[in-house]
Order: sequence, then C-alpha cells, then structure tokens
Amino acid sequence: MRLGLARHPFWAVAVKFFLLFIVALAALAQGENPPFQAPAGVEIRPDVVYARHGARQMHLDLYLPKEGAGPFPAVVYIHGGGWSGGNKNAFRRQASHMATKGFVGAYVEYRLSGEAKWPAAFDDAKAALAYVRQHAAELKVDPKRIGAAGGSAGGHLVGLLGTMPNPVRAVAAFNPAVDLVSFAKSTPTNAIDAVVKFLGATYQEKPDLWAEASPITHAGQKSAAFLFLHGEPLRSLTNSSPSVC
Repeated sequence: MRLGLARHPFWAVAVKFFLLFIVALAALAQGENPPFQAPAGVEIRPDVVYARHGARQMHLDLYLPKEGAGPFPAVVYIHGGGWSGGNKNAFRRQASHMATKGFVGAYVEYRLSGEAKWPAAFDDAKAALAYVRQHAAELKVDPKRIGAAGGSAGGHLVGLLGTMPNPVRAVAAFNPAVDLVSFAKSTPTNAIDAVVKFLGATYQEKPDLWAEASPITHAGQKSAAFLFLHGEPLRSLTNSSPSVC
C-alpha cells in the first residue's frame, strides 16, 4: 500500500486540515460545544437521496463552496461507531471547514449492522461515491480528484474505497480497522462482538469472509495513497494534552 501523500500535491492541504479529526474526538467526549454553525461561504444541502433499497432511502449531506467556478476536489466522509451506531453529522465541522478551502464534501449515511449485514455498509459507501462521480458536473467536482476520509468503522469503509477496483485518489483514515483477520486472531472473543455483528459470522465460521472484508487483503500497486492517523484514548484527551502518533 502506498503512503506519502507528498507525492500528491493536491492532497497536501487535505492532510493538514484532516487533523481536525483530533479536535472532533475531544468534542465528542464533551458534547458538541459550541453548537455547529455553518461557516460563511459554505452551502449545505442536507439529506440528499443517493440510493434506495426498496422503500429505504439512503441520504448524504453535501458541503459546497459558494465561491469559485470549480471544478473542485471532493471528499466522501464516513462516520464511525462500530458499524452499529453513529450518524452522518459526526464530522460536519471538518466537511464544512474543508468546503471553505475549496473542497466539496459528501457526508454519508449507511446501513448499520442492526439493519443489514456485510457487505451492505460497503455497498452504500460505493453508491455514495458513485453518486458524487455521476453528479460531478452539477456539483462542480473534478471526478479525477475524489478522496475519502473516515474514522474507526468509517476508516474501515474508506479503506475499502481506497483498495478496491476503481479506488478514490487518496484516503485519510483515523484509527481504522484494516486487518480484521489479525484482529480476530489476537483479540479476546468478547472484544470482537461488533465485528461479528457487522459480518454476520465469527472468524471460525467464515474466515474467508473476514479476509474479504479487510482492506489490507485488497491493497496493491493500484490502491490509493493512504494517510493513517492514530491517537491516545479519549480519556487522555480530556485529562491532558493529546499525543498523536
């Protein structure tokens, strides 16, 4: 898997501002304070339907620069929550801030594990990416400059977007799950319940399924450039200054 986003000058500003994920984690620990307010110069289009599953509508929120003719780079944002929780508002501060820097943002709702098992969440992530590509002209997006960013379970899904066929250009993943097989082999059973619920089977029952759902399985020369971010547990962020590695 290729690292080093310096080889992609377009993404240099994205790397800088994606570090705001760290600030978001501290905010999650203490509630959203101050309340979210869209910056000047950003248009937000909430609850755009990007896919349907029968009567079920899937939504994304668009964050668009009000100024400039484009075409703009774009970022697909995917929230975390152990594949079983969370919502598409989790990193709206980051999406809106990036829009002030000339990036179109698409923040994605996906089916959680209580609603549908693998590969439903990833199918939704792919559908959201396809929506942005298909509406590139309308959104003033450069279809050759689309990346993805996400944290935890969202980091896992954007990892797949960066390693599967026709990947995004670059991925910024905060604390992602990229190797579910190694996780299954090295983690106590009671700590992997979220993965079992997400995949619908234990590793012992379907080892090939766990490998298939792991971004590292699909990594290769054609994969996107990756930025991995990891930090201290939330308790450290609230008790002392954060340490990021």
